[in-house]
Amino acid sequence: MAILLSTGGIGVGLFLVIVGALVLGAAGVEITPLLEIILSLVLLTVVGFGGVALAYLRYRDCDIDYVGINMPSIREVAYVIAGYVASLALLIMAGVVLAVTNTESAPNAVAESGMQNPEIFLLLIPASFLLIGPFEELLYRGVVQNRLSEALPAPAAIVLASLIFASIHFFSLAGAPRAQLASISVLVLPTLVFGTLYELTDNIVVPALIHGAYNATLFSLLYVTLRFAPDDATQLPEAVTALPV
Repeated sequence: MAILLSTGGIGVGLFLVIVGALVLGAAGVEITPLLEIILSLVLLTVVGFGGVALAYLRYRDCDIDYVGINMPSIREVAYVIAGYVASLALLIMAGVVLAVTNTESAPNAVAESGMQNPEIFLLLIPASFLLIGPFEELLYRGVVQNRLSEALPAPAAIVLASLIFASIHFFSLAGAPRAQLASISVLVLPTLVFGTLYELTDNIVVPALIHGAYNATLFSLLYVTLRFAPDDATQLPEAVTALPV
């Protein structure tokens, strides 16, 4: 069921993105890189991930309390800060390992598009908090991880949900299979942080904020570099362009 939910979310979303692009194209609307991102955010992230999550809750006759949505307490705010720092620390360590071992990672298609069209990052930074973090966490932590926790010990559910979530990014990675596998392996690290803190707090707002801050930091770094030091953009660690989640 967990894998079905995961593939269902991305399958429905990708189908809607394709249909939306075809409809707009038939209407004479030019599909620019920025419009592609907007379609993906709305139809894949919100409708696909969010819609499948809500459909599952309705199927199970559960209300939204099943995933736990609460205003973070002071303690939970501390968890958010700690999780954010831990996620970035793991990213830095992963980048070092990739560099030392001379392992190629696969670039994220969204980040690559933003490298060519920096204005995309200005959309993705707020979208990380408002759409990407909340709706991806709603499905993959609030629904998938919770569903796994009903049948497995919490640590196993966290790891399996993280593996599933990282694996769906295969569709957004370009490059050779080995490079894609390297990126997916590293993507598991921050998602383990998201899952662990969700298990500790039972509040989906906590991993959503960490996820949003993590992505927004990477997109901000890319934008600032392109805007103020474009000559240095090619020197950014591969992990920065490969590992937004």
